[in-house]
Amino acid sequence: MEAHGAGLRRVLVLGFCVAGIWSAYIYQGVLQETLSTKRFGPDGKRFEHLSFLNLAQNVVCLIWSYIMIKLWSSGSSGGAPWWTYWSAGITNTIGPAMGIEALKYISYPAQVLAKSSKMIPVMLMGTLVYGIRYTLPEYLCTFLVAGGVSTFALLKTSSKTISKLAHPNAPLGYGLCSLNLAFDGFTNATQDSITARYPKTSAWDIMLGMNLWGTIYNLIYMFGWPHGIGFEAVQFCKQHPEAAWDIFLYCLCGAVGQNFIFLTISRFGSLANTTITTTRKFVSIVVSSLLSGNPLSPKQWGCVAMVFSGLSYQIYLKWRKLQRSQKKRKPM
Repeated sequence: MEAHGAGLRRVLVLGFCVAGIWSAYIYQGVLQETLSTKRFGPDGKRFEHLSFLNLAQNVVCLIWSYIMIKLWSSGSSGGAPWWTYWSAGITNTIGPAMGIEALKYISYPAQVLAKSSKMIPVMLMGTLVYGIRYTLPEYLCTFLVAGGVSTFALLKTSSKTISKLAHPNAPLGYGLCSLNLAFDGFTNATQDSITARYPKTSAWDIMLGMNLWGTIYNLIYMFGWPHGIGFEAVQFCKQHPEAAWDIFLYCLCGAVGQNFIFLTISRFGSLANTTITTTRKFVSIVVSSLLSGNPLSPKQWGCVAMVFSGLSYQIYLKWRKLQRSQKKRKPM
C-alpha cells in the first residue's frame, strides 16, 4: 500500500508539472502572438519593438530567481561566479530577440515549427566539425523534421494569416529563426561547460547569471543612446496600458514555466521534460490555429505531423538508450 501511495503521488506530481508547463507556455505563446499581430488603441498601432519583450523577461526572471535563491538556497557556496555567464549572456540576448522578431515576418505556427528543428544544426555541426557518426534512426528523425519544416515554408500561407503580419517576409523570418537556433546552440554548450566546471551550480544560479547579463546587455542596447528603442517601447506602453499588461503576463508566464521545468527535471529527468515541452509546442500550434485565426491547410497539418513524428521518434530513441544504460548499471 505504501508503494502504491508513493506511485500515486509521483503520478500526481507529474500531472502537476505537465499542467504547469503547458498552461504557462501555451498562454505565453498566445500573448506573444497577440503582441506581434494585434493593433492597440483607437489609432490601431502595432507594438513594433518585440525585442523589448526580452528585456522585460530578463528583469522579471532576474528578480524571480533571486527570490527563489533566497527562499530555497541552503547557503552553500561553490556555484559558478556571476561573471562566468558573460559570453552565454550575449548569445542568450541576441538569439531569443531574433526568434521574437521573426514573428513580424512569419506566423506563430511557422515560428514554432522552425524553432523545433534544433537537432538539424546540432547534427550538422557534429558531423562536419567533430566527425561524429550518427545512427540511421537519428538521420531519419532529422529528415522528418527538416522535410516537414522545409515543406511548410514552401507551402502558400493563407491570406488571412499574412494580413495579420507586420511585414510578411518568409525568407527573412525563417533566416532569423535559423540564427536563433545557432545562438541557442552556443548558449547551451556554454551553460554545459559552466556546470561541468562548477558542479554545485544550481538551476536558479544559472537563471540568475543568465538574466543578469541579459538585463545589462539589453539595457545598453535599448537605453544606451537618446533615441534607443527602449524609450519608444516604454512610451508605447504608457499610451496603451493593455499592451503593458500583456507584456507583464508574458514575463510572468516565462518565470512560472521555468519553475515547472526545474521541478520536472529534478523529479523525473531531462527526458520527461523534453517530452512535455515537445508536446506543448504541438498543442501551441493547435491553439494558435483555433483561437488566433491562423488557419492551416491539410498539407500544412501534414507538415506539422511530419515534424512532430520526427521529434517523437527522437524522444523514443533517447528513452531506449536510457533504458539500455540503466540495465548495464544494474549489478549481476
